[in-house]
Amino acid sequence: MARILILGAGISGHTAARCLGRWVGKRHQVIVVSPRATWNWVPSNIWVAVGEMTEQQVTYELAPIYKKVNVDFRQASALSIHPEGDAEHAKPFVTVEYTDPVRTGQTESIEYDYLINATGPKLNFGATPGLGPEPGHTVSVCTPAHALAANAQLQKNIAAMQAGARRTFVIGTGHGMATCQGATFEYICNVDHTLREAGVREQARLVWLSNEYEVGDLGIGGVLITRGGYVTSGKVFVESVMAERGMEWITRAHVAKIEPGTIHYELLDGTYHTLEFDFAMLIPAFAGVGLKAFDPSGTDITDQLFAPSGFMKVDADYTLKPYEDWSKQDWPKTYQTPRYPNIFAVGIAFAPPHLISKPMKSPNGTPINPSAARTGMPSAAIGKAVAASIRDLLKGAPAPTHTASMAAMGAACMASTGKHVLRGSAATMTVFPVVPDYETYPRFGRNLTLTYGEVGLAGHWMKFLLHHAFIYQARLRPF
Repeated sequence: MARILILGAGISGHTAARCLGRWVGKRHQVIVVSPRATWNWVPSNIWVAVGEMTEQQVTYELAPIYKKVNVDFRQASALSIHPEGDAEHAKPFVTVEYTDPVRTGQTESIEYDYLINATGPKLNFGATPGLGPEPGHTVSVCTPAHALAANAQLQKNIAAMQAGARRTFVIGTGHGMATCQGATFEYICNVDHTLREAGVREQARLVWLSNEYEVGDLGIGGVLITRGGYVTSGKVFVESVMAERGMEWITRAHVAKIEPGTIHYELLDGTYHTLEFDFAMLIPAFAGVGLKAFDPSGTDITDQLFAPSGFMKVDADYTLKPYEDWSKQDWPKTYQTPRYPNIFAVGIAFAPPHLISKPMKSPNGTPINPSAARTGMPSAAIGKAVAASIRDLLKGAPAPTHTASMAAMGAACMASTGKHVLRGSAATMTVFPVVPDYETYPRFGRNLTLTYGEVGLAGHWMKFLLHHAFIYQARLRPF
């Protein structure tokens, strides 16, 4: 019997665990280690952060779900990987520290035959002084708790506006190398809708603050889309949505620090500015969670398994090369680590070979460009592909059998506005592939038949249905 150890239970790790539990759970041991007892459908945190959903509607307990498919759940944080074992362990192992109420603070070494690193990102609020919830001065939608606190602040501002006050809302990215622009775009649309429903929109200034070179970059280098039979840019598409709603936007911005009520930011041209705010939701930069790696003698080999960002190196081409030489071939396909073929990294946990957007720096040397987006649909596809490869490796396959290159997969972003089935709408954008492929599509880098954008009620309904569909399947309901 082999043991498959999965670190993390986000979209990618949970997908891998569900698949492996069903495929091999009765013949082999599958263990999931995650510091939280609940699973969170992160995209719907946006609705929690405007009071449209409760925390219970976007989370559920993991242990009962995994029990259905013979998966052993451990509520713990991974501390270190020992890919060659040590004097006490003949097999590779991971050291974990328990976070559940019964064993909090206790550590354990869990041996494995195959390891999937699905730890996701560390929310690196500290990269921007003053960013984030306590002890910072901004709110977040990255976790259910953050989203609840964001809604509480939003409602306080709405109450003040109903009493006659005016307010400035700033929503976007809180660092020059942050990602998840799609989530912030959806949140500003939902805040706009909430303010309108409350009858106070005319008293609000809504500002989009982003590290994108131009609106619509979204961390994927921008996009050309088909809309109404015409080819247009993602910039025009997103700007039109914002303009129709009376929003302002500031791009090419790195937030340097945040003081109470004041955002200090640097633009790509090297100039420095300030922006006063009453409410700010700015996504932080992401980093690896801080896993360490050691050889049998105890020597630190973290730099051999992980990139400087803290994300795990896989079968990608990490050679430094000019932007003009970037290729779809640079991107990983199997997500297997080069040095240890029994270790894989999925979802946000793997280190991208480079950005997708063009790298930029201000005259002051500050990088101002979105990091590569790899959340949502790509994360799930990668988790499933790696699970299928491990299933086949257990049957004797000599190498991974499934691939999931981001240069050969698409993604969809549905930025909803409100949750009401009749009064809502959504800006829906699909892109294929996520990483531009100029070899196959030399003119635009993407297949324009599968890359399009629309705004309307139909996309809103689809977003609402997908919320329930994803949670239904993630909870292992019938079919």
